[in-house]
Amino acid sequence: MTMTRSRPQAATGDRYGVNHLLRKKYPKRHHHYAFWDFFQFDSDRGTYTDWNNARNLLVTEDFIIGLIEGLEEEVGPASSVVMYKIGEEWGRRDARFFQEWFPTEYGYEQGIKQMRLPYVLEAWWWPCTTQGWGNWEVDLSEQKHGFMFINIFDSVVARTLGDVGRPVCHLYAGLFAGFFSGLIQKELSCIEIQCYAMGETYCKFLLGKQDRIDAAAFWQNEGASAKDIEKRLRSGELVYEKPKR
Repeated sequence: MTMTRSRPQAATGDRYGVNHLLRKKYPKRHHHYAFWDFFQFDSDRGTYTDWNNARNLLVTEDFIIGLIEGLEEEVGPASSVVMYKIGEEWGRRDARFFQEWFPTEYGYEQGIKQMRLPYVLEAWWWPCTTQGWGNWEVDLSEQKHGFMFINIFDSVVARTLGDVGRPVCHLYAGLFAGFFSGLIQKELSCIEIQCYAMGETYCKFLLGKQDRIDAAAFWQNEGASAKDIEKRLRSGELVYEKPKR
């Protein structure tokens, strides 16, 4: 069973009249990422909330298949763009929500920008892992050069669709673009350069400035593998114009 969520605009329980029972009982507890610790179901209201009082929805794999196939039927090849935009808007909203609940949860007075980025990112993704979006691995070694790599293990989208021979995790790509753009207040884009749905063991995303993403998209269309793209980017190679044919 997979999960998605709908974030309220504020990290308080008052908006929906809910407050996590374990949070009230253990206000300083942070090791709450076991499934039944993190989520709370209110049968009277019919709501499913998490530790941060965000509304959640439980969905099946059939829902994911139906969503993707429905978009493909309605808009054709543009369905990947629609999924990316959905993820991007979700990411931007989640960045705002994260910057509200994160310092409150841990009692930090300094801003997020003063904290170590790997620690901040793990604090953000742990709830996503609990919600069913898979484990991740972030490579920040090329951050100063304007890009980074994100690996997703057990992508719910790719796992559901199976081996279809093409990247399918456009929702994740949009999510990363939206969240990181909102977090650092700079416009970033993202592209999936390796996917479980292509027979790979995990999904790999490139996040960065638009020129890096454009270069990766061009190389990918030319048949380059994820390793080729990664090697070219790390060497500083970019595509500024397409060769004339």
